[in-house]
Amino acid sequence: MKFINNECNICNFVAIKGIQLMKVSSNKVSDVFSFYLSVLEDKYESSESKSFLYILFEHYFKFSKLDFVKEPDYRLSESELLKIHFSVKELLKNKPIQHIIGSVNFCGFVFKVSPDVLIPRPETEELVELIVEDCKDLDQKISILDIGTGSGCIAISLSKKIVDSHVQAIDVSEEALKVASENSKINQANAEFTKLDVLNESEIMTLPQFDIIVSNPPYIRNSEKSLMQKNVLDYDPEKALFVSDDNPLIFYKTIAELGLAHLNKNGRLYFEINEAFGSETSDLLKGLNYSTIKIYKDFRGKDRFVSAVYPKNK
Repeated sequence: MKFINNECNICNFVAIKGIQLMKVSSNKVSDVFSFYLSVLEDKYESSESKSFLYILFEHYFKFSKLDFVKEPDYRLSESELLKIHFSVKELLKNKPIQHIIGSVNFCGFVFKVSPDVLIPRPETEELVELIVEDCKDLDQKISILDIGTGSGCIAISLSKKIVDSHVQAIDVSEEALKVASENSKINQANAEFTKLDVLNESEIMTLPQFDIIVSNPPYIRNSEKSLMQKNVLDYDPEKALFVSDDNPLIFYKTIAELGLAHLNKNGRLYFEINEAFGSETSDLLKGLNYSTIKIYKDFRGKDRFVSAVYPKNK
C-alpha cells in the first residue's frame, strides 16, 4: 500500500466479508472515520459503530472526539490505517471491542481483559457504587470478600474507592486470577487473590470473617443461550456465565450459607442477579433469616442487585 500525494489507495487491499470495498478517499481521519463507519453500519447500529471507532482512535492514536473537531484533516500513516482496518475486520467477526484493544474502563479504572475472564459490564459498576455508598459513613476498617472475581474489577474498584479497606478475592480459575493479579498491579490496588472453589465446602470453611461479601456469580440459565449475543457466546468464558436450569440459584444459596459462618455482626451480602430471579433470591435470603433485604434495578430498569444484612436471629 502506497501513499501518493497524501492519499492512500487500498482498493486492492481491503477485503472484508470477501467483498472488495471502495477505497478510502484519503488518509485524513475524517475520511477514514466515514469510510469505516459505513462498513460497520452494515452490521451494527450507527451509534454503536461510531462508539467503536472513537474507542479505536483513542486507543491507538490518543485521538479523541474533540480532536476530530479540531483536526479533521489530520492524516494517518500506512501502519496506523492498518490498525483501524484490521480492528474493523475483527469487529465484523463479532469480536468484542474490549478484546480487540485488550482492556476496558470500569469505575474510572483500566482493566486488562482476556478470553479467560468475563468482560466487566456497566451494570456491575452500579453494584460497586452501591457498596461504596453504603460504606461511606462507616469509620472502621472494612473487610471485603469478592467471590468469583474474574478480572478483579469488583475487588480492585472497592479497594480503591473504600479507604482503609482490606479486600480478598477468590476464583476457581487460575487463568482468571492471573489477569486479576495483573490488574491489581496496573491499578496499584491492595487486594489479595486466592484460588478457591466456592462450591467446595472444605475449601470455603478456611476463609476468615468479613464485613461484606459480594459476588457476581454465573446466573444465566443454559436455556437462555439462544437469547445471548454472538460476541458474548463466542468470547466470554462459559463457566463465568451459565448455570443449570435445574438449579439456577446454586451459587446464591451456597454464598448465602457461607455468609452465615463468615459475616461479622451487621455484615452485608451483595449479589448481582438474573433479572428473572429477584423475588426467588429474596425469598432464599429470607429463609436463611437475613434481614433488610433489598432488590435494586439497574440503569435499564431490570432487577439486577440484591443486598441483605447478617441474619437477624444469629
